[in-house]
This record gives sequence, C-alpha cells and structure tokens, in this order.
Amino acid sequence: MAQNPPQTFSGITPNQYAQLIVKAKASGLDLSGNSGTASKFGVEVQWNYSPESQQLTVQCLRTPMFVSAATVYGKLQALVEQSTVKL
Repeated sequence: MAQNPPQTFSGITPNQYAQLIVKAKASGLDLSGNSGTASKFGVEVQWNYSPESQQLTVQCLRTPMFVSAATVYGKLQALVEQSTVKL
C-alpha cells in the first residue's frame, strides 16, 4: 500500500488550533496535544502542530477498504477551514 502524502496548513493560530480540536472531537476524531495519532472506524491519522511556526501537518496513515484517503483528507481540510474562518 502506497503511503499517503501529508497535508500541511500554514497560519494556524493557537486559538484556531484549539477550535480545530473541539470540532475534530465532535466529529469523532480525538486529537489531543500538539502531535499524535488517532484512529476511528479503521481510519488512522497522524498530526503535528507547531504553535511557534503556526503550521499543522496531518497525514492519513490508514483507511478501511471502503474509505479513500482523499475522502479523509477532504474531511480534515473542511475541519481546518471551519476552524480558521475569520469573523
């Protein structure tokens, strides 16, 4: 199985990252801390957030046969976008 490339998001402030954690948990993905690995229903993702550089990197490590990595990345991107909307 080919490894999925990581996605990197820049300009994520600590407050925006905190919002992302809340939204991810509401979606069933338990992100805790600035880095780690989480899995749910056969989907496994890894993340690393640097508050100093305000950069978030996420990588889809594994998916079940009926879910594509592109679908996972789409959901992650939507969560990041929802968390970084400026009011």
